[in-house]
Amino acid sequence: MRYRFTNRTGGTSSGAFASLNLGTHVNDELATVLSNRALLANEVGPIQYMSQVHGNRVAVIEEITDEDPTADALVTGIPGISVAVQVADCIPLLMYSEHSVAAVHVGRKGLVNGVALTTVDVMREMGAKEITAIIGPAICGACYEVSQELHDEVVTLHPMARSRTRQGTPALNLPAALIAVLGDHGIKVIDESRCTVENADLYSYRRDGVTGRQVGVISL
Repeated sequence: MRYRFTNRTGGTSSGAFASLNLGTHVNDELATVLSNRALLANEVGPIQYMSQVHGNRVAVIEEITDEDPTADALVTGIPGISVAVQVADCIPLLMYSEHSVAAVHVGRKGLVNGVALTTVDVMREMGAKEITAIIGPAICGACYEVSQELHDEVVTLHPMARSRTRQGTPALNLPAALIAVLGDHGIKVIDESRCTVENADLYSYRRDGVTGRQVGVISL
């Protein structure tokens, strides 16, 4: 198993997307994004991306396809195929076991709709007994300000998401909530999160609006 979380440095994109933008859906020049993706593929091998919609569909990948499947989690049991999740504040969740690996897009909606646990179920159906999760860079609980209504809605389901900004307004701590969910289901968690808003070398939609996407990528 090998994995990595990219940041926004080392690519060829310019302006708001500088420089290693890996998202094709953010109005960056397509040829430039594909060039960035090729740079990453040269390091980690063939990569399957997905078209993310904040749902809970899990796609099982047996070969690289030209068209990105519409899903919010990719699982593969094929050595040599990397699967990737694109983010700019949401959590890039990577998971691995002896038999399979997964890349999962967990934002607020993904936390609520249980996409991480749906992915765990798919991995277990494929033979996984012990699963380890790795949480990458995402917006922190002090920066993810939300309305009181939205805060209460999520915290009712996930108490560990309760947070406040430095100004004392309602906020959500998605990484803490996800760690609790995974731990409750016997998943070991490696926390490599750092705040996308607070770190200039990371893309952040909340901070910048128009911006690129970094990825978490993993392979057997």
